[in-house]
Amino acid sequence: MKTLLIVLSAIGLLSLSSCKQETDPLALMENPETRTEVFNTITKNHDYMTEFMESMHGNEHAMQMMQDNKKMMGSMMRGDGMQMMMKDSTMMHSMMNGMMNDGKMMGIMMKMMHERGMMSEDCMESCSRMMGEKGLDMQGMNKMDDTDSPTKDDHTEHH
Repeated sequence: MKTLLIVLSAIGLLSLSSCKQETDPLALMENPETRTEVFNTITKNHDYMTEFMESMHGNEHAMQMMQDNKKMMGSMMRGDGMQMMMKDSTMMHSMMNGMMNDGKMMGIMMKMMHERGMMSEDCMESCSRMMGEKGLDMQGMNKMDDTDSPTKDDHTEHH
């Protein structure tokens, strides 16, 4: 009877210990179906997505990839994307940091603001000049004439 109890206990312990499996995240992500399932689970759950965005915000490589993704940045700028981002401080700071380090993106944003009447021509020229002095290359932004008038030199006069 003791032997039977010992054998059954050993079998029970072995079966229970085999249930505890360590999951290797890299091995899990190698399978395309599993990877897609993980991505879908994260994107469909608000809490998971918030945690994921915070993790991305804290990762320099992830931030650089988002900033370099013109399709993503363009989508966020159109429609209600700006209002949505303004409500999410992590996303808003991420976008602002991206724009501050990317002259082309700043140029595009300034052109959009000018076209929608949110920024005057003088303000746009003054900002472009100031950013040029700070070393930001405003690629893609139409260069404005460099005539030196008092209103164009002083950024605060036209606000």
